[in-house]
Amino acid sequence: MSDDLKLPDCLSLLSEETMGALRRIEWQARKRKQGTLTGRHSSPDKGASVEFAEHREYAPGDDTRNLDWRVMAKSDRNVIRQYIEETNLRATLAVDLSGSMGYQGDQAELSKVDYAKQLAAALAYIFVKQGDGAGLVIFDSSVKTFLRSGSRPSQVRQILEVLYPAEAGSDTDLGGVLHEVAERIPRRGLVVLVSDLFDEPDKIVEALHHFDYRQHELVVFHLLAEEELTFPFKKFQRFKDLEGVEEMLRIDPQAVRAAYLERLRVFVKRIESACGKMRADYVAVNTKTPVRDTLLEYFGGRR
Repeated sequence: MSDDLKLPDCLSLLSEETMGALRRIEWQARKRKQGTLTGRHSSPDKGASVEFAEHREYAPGDDTRNLDWRVMAKSDRNVIRQYIEETNLRATLAVDLSGSMGYQGDQAELSKVDYAKQLAAALAYIFVKQGDGAGLVIFDSSVKTFLRSGSRPSQVRQILEVLYPAEAGSDTDLGGVLHEVAERIPRRGLVVLVSDLFDEPDKIVEALHHFDYRQHELVVFHLLAEEELTFPFKKFQRFKDLEGVEEMLRIDPQAVRAAYLERLRVFVKRIESACGKMRADYVAVNTKTPVRDTLLEYFGGRR
């Protein structure tokens, strides 16, 4: 293939195989959304759709076709039937690029950050292909890019162009950044967080509650590598903190394995429990699982 016909590098984040597997998948919102177009998701706004909401008193200028004649006959009141209007979804994909996301391990083909980029690309494709909007936030200790939600086909390409060169950066301030993101999203919608969640659990939970307070639907994809989940190391190893501490630490894995796995279990349970109380989806992801399979399993369970 000549250079003139070579496909842009950013398209490698969204392979034909992945698009083929996800082509028939559709996202149905669980909470009512605010949007600008007629679509498939329930809106808090009242209109003239198929789902009845409530009655209100008739006012001059109202369409008389919406009068509820049965109520008028029984109560002698002139009332209008109001309905829940359907709307398009506005999704914001929040992708963590902190230093710890650069970890890959030996059993995964992708680092956590590369996995997150492909996952976000696939979700953007799903949303836009069904006529909904997708936006993107990438961050480490601060917001690096904030791309507002859009529904044009070109929006997927724009998201890919932002994601493709992104690399794992500096320390994290997940809790603080998520508070900022929650305030910057202009309307209630869907927020998809893709992160390894390496921060103090209380800070994370508080930030997730901020999205719930703003009436967003929330989905958390919690990315961890196989080695982070099982801590399989046996011999003395040198470990390096990918955020903050620069020196290498020489540790006997067998001496700390039990304590590490217990702390991980408590941490995961804390986040998962908080998501459950907010009716948010918590999705545990092992990065050795292909992105396509992770999404197919998630959408299968969501139905």
